[in-house]
Amino acid sequence: MDNNDVFRRLRYIFNFNENKIIEIFQLANYPVDEGEVNQWLQKEDDKNFKELKDPEFATFLNGFIYYKRGKQEGKTLLPESTLNNNIIFRKLKIALNLKSDDIINLFHSIDKQISPHELNAFFRNPNQRQYRPCNDQYFRYFLNGLLKNISKF
Repeated sequence: MDNNDVFRRLRYIFNFNENKIIEIFQLANYPVDEGEVNQWLQKEDDKNFKELKDPEFATFLNGFIYYKRGKQEGKTLLPESTLNNNIIFRKLKIALNLKSDDIINLFHSIDKQISPHELNAFFRNPNQRQYRPCNDQYFRYFLNGLLKNISKF
C-alpha cells in the first residue's frame, strides 16, 4: 500500500479533519499547511495530487504516537527515511497501545484469522530468521479491523 492510501484511510478511520492532521504534524515538529495536506489526500489521478514521501509519513506517524500517548520527556522519535508495512504497522500498534491479543481480536472481528506466531513475525527485527514482511492484504485486514472497532480507540 502506498503512503497516500494509508494516510487517507487513517484520516477516515479516525475522522481527522485537515486541522487535526496539521496539529499531529506539529506535535512531531513538522510544519505543514492545509494546502499540502489536501494534496496528500487527493487520489492519484487528481491534478492536485502530491505524493506523501516516507520521511513525511513517518513524521505524521510519530506525531500520531505523541497525539495518542503523549511525548516522553527527553525522547524524540526520528522519522525513518524508508517505510514499509511492518514499520507502519508497528507505529500504529504503539500509538494505539495495542497488545498482540488486541490485534488478533481486530482480525477476528472481520472474520480473518492470524496466529500469534504470524503476528509476532511482523514485529521482529528484519535480520531475524522468523521475520516476515507484512503484505498489503494483511495490512488492509488490520486497517479494516480498526475501522470496524474504532469505538475502542
